[in-house]
Amino acid sequence: MRNTGTIYNSADHTPVVLPEMAELLPPLTGEQLATLEADLLKNGCYSPIIVNEDMVIIDGHNRQKLCEQHGLPYQMAVFSFEDLLEAKQWALDTQKGRRNLDKWELGKIALRLKPDIEARAKENMGTRTDLLTTLSEGSPPVPPVSTRKELADAVGIGEVTMGKVMQIDEHAPAAVKEALDSGDLSINQGYNITRQVQDLPEEQRDEAAAMAVELEK
Repeated sequence: MRNTGTIYNSADHTPVVLPEMAELLPPLTGEQLATLEADLLKNGCYSPIIVNEDMVIIDGHNRQKLCEQHGLPYQMAVFSFEDLLEAKQWALDTQKGRRNLDKWELGKIALRLKPDIEARAKENMGTRTDLLTTLSEGSPPVPPVSTRKELADAVGIGEVTMGKVMQIDEHAPAAVKEALDSGDLSINQGYNITRQVQDLPEEQRDEAAAMAVELEK
């Protein structure tokens, strides 16, 4: 990543809103959005919106949207990224310092990064496989890529925690996920409930999970 030093004005250039970038992070609460809106109306948009070289917004979606709603001018600083995955990770690292994101929220963000991380890993493994043709038979094998570890590292949580998030995402009933989203359960609690009900018949699983969630509350 590098700052190209290029600055555009909203009067002259229109940025691109890419859903997978705009929806990478959890939405602001009503209170947070109202505070941001009040600040913009009082002081203007004093921090530039960050875009890549294709004019895709990388950071500043909420500010840009509010500025457009109120007809406020804003500037855009052009940053260069290796690919969209690097841009997403940079946006996450930037926002982690501004928001109080818990481990469940970070885990869900990691799952949104999964297709990009797997694609990059596949590309890298392809390159490394090509290199193996030049190595002798006695050379050590290329270690496999751990998607779980890559996801955990991308958002800054433990690999075991990431594994639990992945299990919850794949197997947990809706009641468990909703309780995690609202902060009523920890990842460990959600994971344990998911394991407790996973062998029940499907028609009983949701009810049992809902009861377990209420007991944990």
